[in-house]
Amino acid sequence: MRYPVVIHKDPNSDYGVTVPDVAGCFSAGATLDEALSEVVEAIEAHLEGMLIDGEAIPTPQTIEYHQNNPDYTDGIWAVVSVDAAKLSGKSKRVNITLPERVLNLMDKFASDNGETRSGLITQATLEYIASHEGTAE
Repeated sequence: MRYPVVIHKDPNSDYGVTVPDVAGCFSAGATLDEALSEVVEAIEAHLEGMLIDGEAIPTPQTIEYHQNNPDYTDGIWAVVSVDAAKLSGKSKRVNITLPERVLNLMDKFASDNGETRSGLITQATLEYIASHEGTAE
């Protein structure tokens, strides 16, 4: 999953990083590289907690979606990757059957976006479930 983040730097302070799509998720670091690394860990921990609590994982929006929010004025935008397959503890190997063409499309998309096949399947499933929450009553 690729989440946009906004970075703020005040004089005499560390870099602060906010994740607009994950309410309450933020991090900081002494350097820009450290701040971006730390925010990935913060997102993973936050999403893990949401899964444990049975909450839906928020779908990342685009940077353009968030740019007009006054809370992010003067921020620097970046995008960080979080491997959704690492979430929720222990992984379990499953055997599924897919049409070869779909598998090839999936692998190409994952590769082009710095994802893994498992991460892409996990992300797609979580997004699908989140978009259909409450519709099957």
